[in-house]
Amino acid sequence: MARVSLRERIKQDLFLLDGAMGTELIARGIKVGKCNDYLNIEQPDIIFDIHHSYFEAGSDAVIANTFGANKYVLGRHGFAEETIKINKAGAQIARDAAGENKYVLGDIGPSGDFLEPLGSLKAQDLKDAYVRQANALLDGGVDGFIIETMTAIEEIAVAIEAVKSIGGDLPVFASMSFDKAGDDFKTMMGVDVEGAVAKIVSSGVDAVGFNCGTLSLDGYIELAEKFVSTVRAQSADMIICAEPNAGWPELVEDKAVYKVSPEDFAAAVKKIHSAGLNITGGCCGTSPAHIRATAEKLKS
Repeated sequence: MARVSLRERIKQDLFLLDGAMGTELIARGIKVGKCNDYLNIEQPDIIFDIHHSYFEAGSDAVIANTFGANKYVLGRHGFAEETIKINKAGAQIARDAAGENKYVLGDIGPSGDFLEPLGSLKAQDLKDAYVRQANALLDGGVDGFIIETMTAIEEIAVAIEAVKSIGGDLPVFASMSFDKAGDDFKTMMGVDVEGAVAKIVSSGVDAVGFNCGTLSLDGYIELAEKFVSTVRAQSADMIICAEPNAGWPELVEDKAVYKVSPEDFAAAVKKIHSAGLNITGGCCGTSPAHIRATAEKLKS
């Protein structure tokens, strides 16, 4: 039977993404501070192994190792000129791991710079960079795109416009990173849930949500409930996604250690899913064990 399109699949039932890439790389001996995206070229077997481990754990899709593969982030490592090569390789590695039955999302993260007038980055230059990245991911065989860990509404708007302009007509997920701000939630740049949802839903994406941040598991559950009520006030059928961290890390012998167990993480994600979020997965500190526990709890 032919695989349904990603756009149709995410409408059906639970759609489980993968977990963290960075902490899995560290666990395999990759030093902190290395350009993880360049590993698509330098050590592709490691990236394939991580993707494969998530599929084995129960993920329906993996996110390509291209989070920082825009020219601005790559430029800080001296790899700006290899943007296309790095992104296409990242997509192809994930595609090889996914085979014919699973899905691949091209990952697009923030530039790390500020748009004018707060910074010196011009909107058109940023759009051009994201277009270049998205085209390479499309050429590498992704089924859709996830724009994630954004904190500035202006930047995520540019990224969405860029991805939707390339002509691939693939699904786009858009996710921002929220922290607790008193009794509310806001991004580092002061964007609240209402402002984020209003802008993103109106942009025509296929899913809106949140990932990363500094929340506890209870905080992510609370954020999920707020997202659902806010999105549903504007759209009856917009799909909502969440990739919470495995809690907040603790410093142990100069290393950041995430102590949330796979079982506790899965219990929290079950509550998030029950709140009305169709797409779930994990961000920082989550492992194949966390995804396996989540798959067992939610897919049973």
